[in-house]
Amino acid sequence: MAKIDFKKNMKHLYKPSAKNIVFVDLPAMNFLMIDGKGDPNTAQEYKDSIEALYAVSYTLKFMIKKGPLAIDYGVMPLEGLWWVDDMSKFSVDDKSGWEWTSMIMQPDYVTRELVDQAMEQAAKKKNPPALDKLRFESFAEGYSAQILHIGSFADEGPTIKKLHDSIVEANYKNIGKHHEIYLSDFRRTVPEKLKTVIRQPCRKQT
Repeated sequence: MAKIDFKKNMKHLYKPSAKNIVFVDLPAMNFLMIDGKGDPNTAQEYKDSIEALYAVSYTLKFMIKKGPLAIDYGVMPLEGLWWVDDMSKFSVDDKSGWEWTSMIMQPDYVTRELVDQAMEQAAKKKNPPALDKLRFESFAEGYSAQILHIGSFADEGPTIKKLHDSIVEANYKNIGKHHEIYLSDFRRTVPEKLKTVIRQPCRKQT
C-alpha cells in the first residue's frame, strides 16, 4: 500500500522558516471549505465547522485507503482564511467582526463524487451540525509571502507585521485574505509551542 505525506512532499508550502519571510507561488488545490463569521475563540459556529471538516476529511482518507486506489495518506492540517470588510482595519486584537473560511486541503484523487459519499457516511455516523454548510472547490491563492509563527495566536501581531513589512520592502502589496495554517492541534498543544503558518497573498506594486 502506498503511503503519502503531503506535508513532507510540499514542505516549501507547509513548513516554512520561522526566521525568514519566503515567497511562494501557490497552485490551485482542492479544499473542503465552510464559511462563517465571529471570534474563533468563542463562536460555536467555528467549532462546528472544524468538526464537520475533520469528519469528512477522515472519512475520505479511509475510503481511499480501503478502496481501489489503496493509498494511505495523512489528513492535512486545518487552515483558515480571515478577513473583515475593510482589511486596513484587520486586527488580531478584535476578532468579533472577523469573517472566515475554515478549510482542509484534499489530494487530487479526491473527487466531488467521493466527497458526496463521505458526507453521506459522516451524516450517518456523527451528523456534525455544520455538515450542510460544507463545500468542495478549487482554490488558487497565487503568489504569497509566508513565515512560521511559533507561539500563541494572541502573540501573532509582531509576526504579521514582519510579514507585511517584508511584502512592502519587496515592492509588493497585500491582496486577498489573511491565511493561517495550523500545524499544531491547538486543543492539545500549550500556546507557547503552537506552530502556525502565516501567509499573505501579494502582487507587484504598479
